[in-house]
Amino acid sequence: MKHLKIIRILPFVVMALLISMANAQIAAGVYLSDHDNTQHELKINKGYLTYSVYKLDPAEFIKTVGGFYTADEKMLKVQLEFNSDFEKDGIRALEMPFSMDGDKIIIHMEDAITFEKKESLNQALEGQWLFATRGPDTGQERRGDENPRKTLKFLMDGRFQWIAYQTETMAFSGTGGGSFTSVDGVYTENIEFFSRDNDRVGARLEFNYEIKGDDWHHTGNNSRGEPMYEIWSRRN
Repeated sequence: MKHLKIIRILPFVVMALLISMANAQIAAGVYLSDHDNTQHELKINKGYLTYSVYKLDPAEFIKTVGGFYTADEKMLKVQLEFNSDFEKDGIRALEMPFSMDGDKIIIHMEDAITFEKKESLNQALEGQWLFATRGPDTGQERRGDENPRKTLKFLMDGRFQWIAYQTETMAFSGTGGGSFTSVDGVYTENIEFFSRDNDRVGARLEFNYEIKGDDWHHTGNNSRGEPMYEIWSRRN
């Protein structure tokens, strides 16, 4: 009976190992491509990815998608949490043929797009964060991962992106991103794309940050010059 139980469990263990090995072939990091004067940006880490497309000059946001992914030898499969074009295309999942060339990822769509891996840059605040509540923290109710309404910040290798979305309806509220630094309690964003207003590109925003446990306390003035205090919770 014990041997039978082991035999039944083994296929699931093997499958988990195969999925892990397949995903492991894509190294975590930020991958960039300048294709036909259009910027393509992939952030990949811990089974999650975001893919954004935009132009810098003149500034123009084109689209962004993101969600949990798996990969086999030839196909990148993404179960989307957000899709900025959902109202137009209704897409909740993607399958993208891909191949690897050293550290490069080549996505084979209508045209092959080659992404080069950005040099790793480890800073404070690296990772994925979900907006939890307005500060200060007085024990108020928080918005957790189980809430379909989410605002995600994904910071990696000196690149940041925030996305506001709803996972059940796929309603998309907005996104922005670019480069960031987080040094000695000062967090700075340099905006390179912004879905709500292309004129915001080029802005530099400076805030204060403090890490308390799994929370990021984010304070300063917003883009309108108004005081703000946000608390973000580490997602992974």
